[in-house]
Amino acid sequence: MRQLELFARSKDRSKTSELSEIARKKPSSLERQLKKRGICRFAGVDEVGRGPLAGPVVACACVIPEGASFKGLKDSKLLSPEMIVRLYHELIECPLIDYSIAIVDHEVIDRINILQASLQAMREAVEGLKTPPQMAVIDGNHIPPALSMPCLAVVKGDSHCQSVSAASVIAKFIRDRLMDDFDKKWPEYGFASHKGYGTELHFEKLQQFGPCPIHRKTFSPISELLGPQQLSLF
Repeated sequence: MRQLELFARSKDRSKTSELSEIARKKPSSLERQLKKRGICRFAGVDEVGRGPLAGPVVACACVIPEGASFKGLKDSKLLSPEMIVRLYHELIECPLIDYSIAIVDHEVIDRINILQASLQAMREAVEGLKTPPQMAVIDGNHIPPALSMPCLAVVKGDSHCQSVSAASVIAKFIRDRLMDDFDKKWPEYGFASHKGYGTELHFEKLQQFGPCPIHRKTFSPISELLGPQQLSLF
């Protein structure tokens, strides 16, 4: 039995290595190649919010059933706010789609750094799916630790894989709504307009008012505004 298990794992590693090469050389064919190999239930995984100076990082894992397609679906960074809203509702209202959202807040980001917080959010999103996928297709070049299924990291996966694009759109919609809520609590910073990113307006407000509770204290220029004594309290 032990030899059979080792043989099966070896075959899985070989298949994953082959798919990694496809993801690197021809990522636009990846989803088709997954299905060709019998991997029909795979989750696209993406996060939104690594770059902002304030607020959480939000990740989504999304499984799109075979044959389903959504007009205009692509990387959320290339979509208008109106398209994001439309696609978000189309995706979450599709009864055959399985999706899960995970949110890691600014305090965790400050404690473990933004990369680890992003990976944690992606892992929690995958683990939150109703049914475990056969494989997770992760946008970027890092794989979340401790996932129980094979994983593929795909650079610019949100531009090539429908399921990753869907995860990107859902995560973007959720994070934007969270920042709109924060704008109501701290209207002086203009979170509704810049979503916490380092725009000229945001820098001006930081100089005028200093950081608020949801600013990432370890990010520059927040850390410079706080100074080493205040930063040591976090």
